[in-house]
Amino acid sequence: METTYDNSSLKLKKEFLDAEDFLPLNGTDYVELYVGNAKQAAHFYKTAFGFQSLAYAGLETGIKDRVSYVLEQEKIRLVLTSPLGDGGPINEHINKHGDGVKNVALWVDDASKSWSETTQRGAESVYEPKIIEDKDGKVVLSAIKTYGETAHIFVERGDYNGIFMPGFMPWKSEYNPAPVGLKFIDHMVGNVGWNEMNQWVEFYAKVMGFAQLISFDDKDISTDYTALMSKVMTNGNGRIKFPINEPAEGKKKSQIEEYIEFYNGAGVQHVAVATDNIVETVTAMKNRGVEFLKVPASYYEDVLDRVGEIDEDLAPLSELGILIDRDDEGYLLQLFTKPVADRPTLFFEIIQRKGAKSFGKGNFKALFEAIEREQESRGTL
Repeated sequence: METTYDNSSLKLKKEFLDAEDFLPLNGTDYVELYVGNAKQAAHFYKTAFGFQSLAYAGLETGIKDRVSYVLEQEKIRLVLTSPLGDGGPINEHINKHGDGVKNVALWVDDASKSWSETTQRGAESVYEPKIIEDKDGKVVLSAIKTYGETAHIFVERGDYNGIFMPGFMPWKSEYNPAPVGLKFIDHMVGNVGWNEMNQWVEFYAKVMGFAQLISFDDKDISTDYTALMSKVMTNGNGRIKFPINEPAEGKKKSQIEEYIEFYNGAGVQHVAVATDNIVETVTAMKNRGVEFLKVPASYYEDVLDRVGEIDEDLAPLSELGILIDRDDEGYLLQLFTKPVADRPTLFFEIIQRKGAKSFGKGNFKALFEAIEREQESRGTL
C-alpha cells in the first residue's frame, strides 16, 4: 500500500537545535488542579482514569485553609486541591475558571537557580525559593507566572525521602481500581487569546530556553467554520512539550474561543498522557465511564491510504474511534476525551507513539469537526 501522507507544511526544526539549556528540566513533577470538591474529584480520577492514592494534606496534617489529594499512575502525579473556607485565591480561581489546571510543576535539580535564571530573563515571580522540610528531608520550591493564572513551580526534591513532600501524609485507601496503562505526560496544551501566541512562544524561548519544534497555521488547523493557530515549544532534552494555541478567523466560534469564554481567560486546554497500548487503555476508560470524542465511520475508509501500514488491526481502532497519523519518524494513535467537568474547558488526550514525534496534523480536520458537533450541541458554535 502506498503511503500518501504529506508533511510539507510541518515546520520541523532540527530537533531541539535552538534550545539553550540554562534551565535543565528532569520532567513534569506534578500537575495541580484547583477543583470544587477534591475528595469527589479524586474518586473520579481513580475510578475513571485508574490513578492510585498517594498522599493527602489537610486538617489532619495541620493545613487549615485547603485540602489536597495526590494521585499517581506510573510517572504521572495529579494534585487535586479545594479550599476549606470561603474567600481566598483558591475560591477566586474556581469561581472564575471552574475546575482547571493551576500549577504545572517541573522537576529540577536546583529550584533556586531555576527561579534566578528565569526571573533574570523577565519571568514574573510567584514566590521566591523556599525550603519546606519534615523528618523525611527537605524540598525546595520556587514559582513563576505563565499564561493566564497558570504558574510553573520548580521542585527540587533530591534531599527528600518522604511520600510526596513535607505537609503531606500517606493516603491509604481500600478502594484502589486497577491502573489503565497511562505512563507519563506527553505534552500539555495552553490556550491563549487573540494574537497572544507569539508572545508566549517568545516567553518560553527567551525566559525558559525552549525551542520551537513545530508550528501550524490556520491552513493546517481549520474546518469550514473554525480555525486556530498553534506552535509547539520544547525544552532542551525534549521531556517537556508545551503547544500554545490561539484563535484564528473563521465563520463561527472556534473551540479556542469557546474555551477562553468559559474559562474566562488563558489556561491549560488539555493534558496528553502516553500509553503503550491505546486500545487496552481506551477500552478500560470507556468501560469506567469516560466519554470520548467520536469521528464518523467514514474516517476509516481511506485512513490507511493516508498513513500507510500500521501494526494494529484497524477494526478495534475504528470501533473505539482512535485516530491515526504519520510523520517522517513513524506513526501515532490518539483519542481525546470530552471535557472532564461541566464547563467545556479541560480535557485529556490519550496518545500512543509508534515513532512519530508530531501531534496528529492529519487528524486535525476530523478532530475539530467532532469538536464542532459537540459545540453545536451546546449552542456555542
